[in-house]
Amino acid sequence: MANSLIGHSKNLGDNFIIRRVLPAMEKRSVGPFVFFDHFGPVPVVTGEELVVRAHPHIGLATITFLYDGVITHRDSLKVEMDIRPHETNWMVAGSGIVHSERSKFDPKYEILEGIQTWIALPKDKEEIEPSFEHFSEQEIPVLTKEGLVFRLLGGSLLGLKSPATVHSPLFYADIEIKQGSDVVDWVLSDKEEAGLYVSRGAIESNGESYTVGSMVLFEKGTSVSFKAKQNSRLILLGGEPLTEKRHIFWNFVSTSQETIERAKERWAKDEFPKVPKETDRIPLPT
Repeated sequence: MANSLIGHSKNLGDNFIIRRVLPAMEKRSVGPFVFFDHFGPVPVVTGEELVVRAHPHIGLATITFLYDGVITHRDSLKVEMDIRPHETNWMVAGSGIVHSERSKFDPKYEILEGIQTWIALPKDKEEIEPSFEHFSEQEIPVLTKEGLVFRLLGGSLLGLKSPATVHSPLFYADIEIKQGSDVVDWVLSDKEEAGLYVSRGAIESNGESYTVGSMVLFEKGTSVSFKAKQNSRLILLGGEPLTEKRHIFWNFVSTSQETIERAKERWAKDEFPKVPKETDRIPLPT
């Protein structure tokens, strides 16, 4: 197993830059997490820095978390929800959902930056009904000690439990840590693995230094151990890996290639449900 992963930069157009960490050649997933994007930071000038037209998902849950800026989520369940920093959007695609994401101008924020991850659903839950949950800053459990703020965005860890509905054992957290704070050391169970991503700042773990764009990997039953070399912002994710191989094509995740092919055909034939207020959609990749 690799000790770490480095995000690869991609330009999604109009100089909107993301760092994609998962899936990687060295490791396709961490726990049930199969996709990890760090988007931005980009200056917010017009409010239209991010325009992701209507597109479908199956077989997964998406989580959006922002450091700065505002994004409007719309989906085929008729949900329209603005997400701001310290909030989370959890969208379960299941048998199929369509959504769009658009940045929005807000004078409080000069940049847009955040994290989006995908969690593969267990095989017996890949076809569940789609759903959406939004959690405010006040609803997210927080653990604080000197120089450290730990926000549990999903799952269970360190005696905290998130209100977000999850479908397999996992944890997902936002961490702020100040330079000079004590070394952090959290022991994983023998069923859990973890990744620790550096969004801002720099850390040291197991004698190695890691900067923005790096994800440190921790095997089952080991310690998540690190200290801050600068004031840093981190994402901790992981849990119990799913046993079956996942096929991934575009926005579709499934244990069955046939299910992927059926989803491709449904989108090509415009058979997915529609998103209110969205007249344009992203075509199926060729």
